Amino acid sequence: MEIIATVLGSIVTFVVGLLVGGLAIFVAAQLVVGKGDFRTAVWTAVFGALGWLVATLVVGWIPFHIGSILGTLLGLAVYLTVIAVQYDTDWVEAAAIAFVAWVSVLVARFFLAPLLGDWGVVGVPFV
Repeated sequence: MEIIATVLGSIVTFVVGLLVGGLAIFVAAQLVVGKGDFRTAVWTAVFGALGWLVATLVVGWIPFHIGSILGTLLGLAVYLTVIAVQYDTDWVEAAAIAFVAWVSVLVARFFLAPLLGDWGVVGVPFV
């Protein structure tokens, strides 16, 4: 029974984090480029997180912190590419969407963490 509760808790945490990340991307895309819907934002969060994961795994094995630096840079490039493709924008607008999403999640976590505790966000890096 404890295993089921743990798995269920992990699934709920992932889904809530994904919805929060999707909401942040949705708000950012509306503010920056004025287009997109919530479904696109959630898929952007999913593909962005998976792309970041794959990019990090590909070069993460390189020693002396080079792998982590390259993984972060490559992951960021993949994340921005996902945003640019999903919203049909250039890299500058994609970076603006990512930045506004990041700031909106930081603000939300600042105000909600005392009430809800610390929670993760899927699809918005560095949070």
